[in-house]
Amino acid sequence: MIRVILIACFLLFGISSLAEGQSRDAYTINEIPVDEQAETVGEAQLQAFAAARLAGAVRLIERLTLPEDRLAATDLIIDQVFADRIAAAVDVEEEVAGAGRYRGSLAVVYNPVEVRAALNEVGLPFTDSLAPQAVLFTTTSNGMDLAWNMAWEESPKGSLVPLLISRSAGYAPDTPWDVLQQEISLYGAQRAIFADLRGSNGGYVIELISVTASGPRRIGVTRRAPTVEEAIQAVALRLNDDWKQTSIIRDTSRTLIEATVSYTSLAEWITLRRALVQSPLVSNVQTRAISTDGAFVAFAFAGDGQRLISDLRDRGVVITAETIGWVMSSAVSAPPQLEDN
Repeated sequence: MIRVILIACFLLFGISSLAEGQSRDAYTINEIPVDEQAETVGEAQLQAFAAARLAGAVRLIERLTLPEDRLAATDLIIDQVFADRIAAAVDVEEEVAGAGRYRGSLAVVYNPVEVRAALNEVGLPFTDSLAPQAVLFTTTSNGMDLAWNMAWEESPKGSLVPLLISRSAGYAPDTPWDVLQQEISLYGAQRAIFADLRGSNGGYVIELISVTASGPRRIGVTRRAPTVEEAIQAVALRLNDDWKQTSIIRDTSRTLIEATVSYTSLAEWITLRRALVQSPLVSNVQTRAISTDGAFVAFAFAGDGQRLISDLRDRGVVITAETIGWVMSSAVSAPPQLEDN
């Protein structure tokens, strides 16, 4: 009994710590350029901090919401008062100060409670949950394989879709999952995203495909970008929009369901439960009964069942309706089928 309690406490602490880290990532805006002039350096710095809070607030709202929703939210006014209300702290990344001038690069951390309250007040749908971590594999249809891969020096900052960049070649969306999984597991992830670069110096587009144990899913094609560097940003924007379309909850109603969770080990049960708890569509997860190879859980979810199935699939989980009711299991044994978004 003590061992079970300790495991449960570890699970809760681990999930809570992860959620806190994810929250800070989602609510931090980095690399905000500032250049302010005033009678004193101190006054210029105060002006720069205020300007950073405002510029960062605009970027934050764009990060958490969709363009069509922002257009519909006519009561949303992002001004200095709004920015000062939601900001929690300003961090200095780089600075040069002197002769009444302050310039540099700042990062602003925003208060999740204040941001959520402000967006709810104007009825603007949003998501602040991070997508399941993915390993990005670069491929090309124009012979720029090495250049395209090396252009990804690091994952784009400020993305709601955390990416780990693979330097391995030879993988494709149709690579058997048991082969692809060996590479993905090295990064501690459960899914892959393939970014296929097309075009030439006249402009580039990238086709994006997400692959999990349950198979590949076409995300779509990015906007055309004039340079490879801008193509990377186009990938981040397309992935963010895809995630927001999936995870933003517009219906406040919840569906209560019970499900059987089937697993072969404690590690697999932890993975399945974590996937359920971390889904932005799921709330109030309860474990009603548990044994060595299965558990009985109850939870509420928002939206329709297909959205839940899709979200869990990206987390490596299959949920199906069977004669005994809903059954959740690892997606490793599920037959892959290509889906269009």
